[in-house]
Amino acid sequence: MKRRDVLTAGAGLAAGLHAPGVNAQAARILKFRPNNDLSVVDPIWSSAFVTRHHGNAVFDTLYGMDNRLNPQPQMVEGHVVENDGLLWRLTLREGLRFHDGEPVRARDCVQSIRRWAVVDSYGQTLMAATDELSAPSDREIRFRLKRPFPLLPNALGKANTFMPAMMPERLALTDAGRQVSDPVGSGPFRFVAAERVAGARVVYERFAGYVPRPSGTPEFTSGPKVAHFGRVEWMILPDPGTAANALRAGEIDWYEDPLIDLLPTLRRDRRVVVDDFNPAGNMGLIRFNHLHAPFDRPAIRRAAMAALDQTSLMQAIAGADRAMWNDRVGVFVPESPMASDAGIAAPLSPDAARRGLEAAGYAGEKVTFISATSSVGINTLAEVATDQLRRAGMNVDFLAMDFGNWLQRRNRREPPDQGGWSVLTTFLPGLEMWDPAGHLALRGNGAAAWSGWPDSPRLEGLRDQWFATADAGARAAMGRGFQLANAEDVAFVPAGRWKQPTAYRAGLIDLPRHMPLFYTLRRQG
Repeated sequence: MKRRDVLTAGAGLAAGLHAPGVNAQAARILKFRPNNDLSVVDPIWSSAFVTRHHGNAVFDTLYGMDNRLNPQPQMVEGHVVENDGLLWRLTLREGLRFHDGEPVRARDCVQSIRRWAVVDSYGQTLMAATDELSAPSDREIRFRLKRPFPLLPNALGKANTFMPAMMPERLALTDAGRQVSDPVGSGPFRFVAAERVAGARVVYERFAGYVPRPSGTPEFTSGPKVAHFGRVEWMILPDPGTAANALRAGEIDWYEDPLIDLLPTLRRDRRVVVDDFNPAGNMGLIRFNHLHAPFDRPAIRRAAMAALDQTSLMQAIAGADRAMWNDRVGVFVPESPMASDAGIAAPLSPDAARRGLEAAGYAGEKVTFISATSSVGINTLAEVATDQLRRAGMNVDFLAMDFGNWLQRRNRREPPDQGGWSVLTTFLPGLEMWDPAGHLALRGNGAAAWSGWPDSPRLEGLRDQWFATADAGARAAMGRGFQLANAEDVAFVPAGRWKQPTAYRAGLIDLPRHMPLFYTLRRQG
């Protein structure tokens, strides 16, 4: 849906959606409208925001992150570091249980870490530094390292895409290339598969056997995770206008990502709170498929990047208010100490871009651009980028599909004419693009990289150097090098950063920061 369309949408509410009553049972229910339907329930199988939200509800992690992104013990009671940083012994808290009633054992966590590390950028780096990962007892997880890795708690506590979710060993033994379909975790909520209605509803219930951490301050994914709602229902409403109307009418409690055009109306409603709970915002990106023509050639990737205009992309997705977005954005979020504008030039005119593509060897090959129509962010970026590439002379075939099919196609490595793709747009939380540690889009490790599969020894070498650099100031100064390396190899095209406020009913308090999480928050009164 285009931004201009939502101004006339939403006159009617989704069928079957009813306002909660004033009885005690309804007061225990939180109704949430996510940015998309949940099509993947395995937290290491998809980078979709909804899968991340689901993962943080159902699963727990060994460490959590506070609001300043410092790791804090979560499932672990604590750890001991010995042998000059080469031996880490992590001890699990007592009383941890999975949703199936089984105790959480160290061997469950060891296998969960191994499976997560197959796909996660941070996990891959941790395991490359690990000589042995074992479970000497039911409560001890032991890392014997080849070299010191002081960021080990940061890796095991990441809350963003591909979170290191702890699951039973029987599930963690599933090949990382195959989705776990029975999401049994040890988190504060359990997934109610029997009540899931595709395209309409996802349901979670509070896990009675969850034991919150007994101490600490509840911040982000750290501290005591207390679930004040007995039930959380995700309402998959058909369009942004319907969602806004449902929020104002009290038929939902929380609307994850209202469109910028809807914010003035929501702000005028005293029953609604508009909250900039994620100051790092969203980072847009354009991803070329490095496996197939024409974007298997670096010169064509560079020429296509020069045709793409961040200002136009951000105006389309976030409107005219410059306070809501940033252009001239590089590979790191603007607030990061690593952010740099090195190598960022003004976009070329369509004629100049056309000449650049011809000089790079582009000869009219078809470019298959895939888009997810149900995601306003993805689809808006895709429509504008498609127009810019077409004006630069590229033969673009725009293929729109629902979000679930888009996710499946994004993972396909076949050529475009055999069900693959050439280019796509997406976006990630700014927090995930703070530094190279967990930066999905900045890896250049070929077949092991995120969809697009860039092969860039230059980026990988810089990343290794960054991890080996002890001084924080020296690490920050390396941002310029990453920026220039990406300008040459084009692992991805930065599309700008925009702020995405959330909106919820007045009376909801104690919302965690940075992303939708369903513990800690409660209804006042």
